[in-house]
Amino acid sequence: MAENLQAPVTPEEAVDRLAAGLKGEVFMPGDPEYTAECSGFNEIARHRPSLVVAARGTEDVSAAVRFAAEQDLPVGVQATGHGIAAPVRGGVLISTRRMNAVAVDPVARIARVEAGARWHQVIAAAAYHGLAPLNGSSHLVGVVGYTLGGGLGPLGRRYGYAADHVTRIEVVTADGTPRTVTAADDSGLFWALRGGKGNFGVVTALEFSLMPVSRLYGGGIYFPGELSPSLLRTWRRWTETVPETMTSSVALLRLPDVPAVPELLRGRLTAHLRISFIGPEEEGERLVQPLRDVGPCVLDTVGDMPYSAVADIHQDPAEPLPYHERNIVLRALEDDAVDRLMDLAGPGSSCTDLMVELRQLGGALARPPAVPNAVGNRDGAFTLATLSQPGSPDRVLGPMGRWGTGRTYLNFLAGPDTVGAARGCFDPAVYARLLRVKARHDPGNLFRIGHALADPGAGG
Repeated sequence: MAENLQAPVTPEEAVDRLAAGLKGEVFMPGDPEYTAECSGFNEIARHRPSLVVAARGTEDVSAAVRFAAEQDLPVGVQATGHGIAAPVRGGVLISTRRMNAVAVDPVARIARVEAGARWHQVIAAAAYHGLAPLNGSSHLVGVVGYTLGGGLGPLGRRYGYAADHVTRIEVVTADGTPRTVTAADDSGLFWALRGGKGNFGVVTALEFSLMPVSRLYGGGIYFPGELSPSLLRTWRRWTETVPETMTSSVALLRLPDVPAVPELLRGRLTAHLRISFIGPEEEGERLVQPLRDVGPCVLDTVGDMPYSAVADIHQDPAEPLPYHERNIVLRALEDDAVDRLMDLAGPGSSCTDLMVELRQLGGALARPPAVPNAVGNRDGAFTLATLSQPGSPDRVLGPMGRWGTGRTYLNFLAGPDTVGAARGCFDPAVYARLLRVKARHDPGNLFRIGHALADPGAGG
């Protein structure tokens, strides 16, 4: 009796089957759409996968994950590409940019966003109801990646990290199964996703709380570079006195002399003070006055503003560019630390970084959330982050490490040299728990692209 043997499926046939079952599309190297689909905001690296799945829904994501598992290919995900680390090489890239629906429930103060949504969509939808999300400084960043990495934004000192306010996550795990996890989940997945980023599955949607904020006293004050030592020393002392409703940072900018940069900032050192205050304009004026008194500024945009204009505070770049992003978390910022930072990055230094920024932490950022998550650095006082051009080594953060906690912040890492940096973002006990959750939900390490968790004891 002849055996009923099924002929093995070739890789080409497997791709054809995948494509036939999708609402979206599959792009292969050589297809006209392939290059554009692989491109992201940070051009320091570019994905070169075996194929791209342009997903249009959860079913497409599930099909892509199952295909990758069957073919033993790693899976990467891209919405905007701001935080690229290790690019996909020969694996499956799931592009979520078409999955971008946003819905706001103004009564419950909840937003539901799909995997490819950007913050400007949520800001606009929430503002219509007098509400605000815990977005980042750039309105163009993807909501999901930002939130899964923690989410440190202009309302942080008052409300904490964005991940602290997530109420529901829809995720496709390594077996291709769509799951919904909430605070009632006892597998550790809800805990790990909020802070551990994309190491456990492909998040297809998030729900999170919105805040009752419709206006800010906010904006930026640009000082000439020679005033940066005085500004930083004044700001350091000032941060010890301000309420939690004040979130601020200072960035030392060395922006290139190109048309995309405002003329008054081109080709020179500028100190940019960023202000976000939840309170009356007159109180904001009083609080900020000691900083204005540092000296004559180049430009002052701080004033009463609708929350919908929050992206005007930091004025992050809107056009794609290549850059390294690195950081450390500081336990404190004493006078000697400011002096050392000025030696490294202030007037007369050899620093060439596009940006060196200090952000104040504390307040709600220092408190544990109502529902525990994996977000760390609650003991930090400031983050110190740099943006630098491709090929530029770190000449600032290393020497400043003596004032650090020994940790870094996951969302302020980008570029291939940060691939192995995830371990340094967590306390050892938290990292060990993340590895256990990873082993439970992704035992084959399918999701190993980007800032991946790695267990050196397992050789990975």
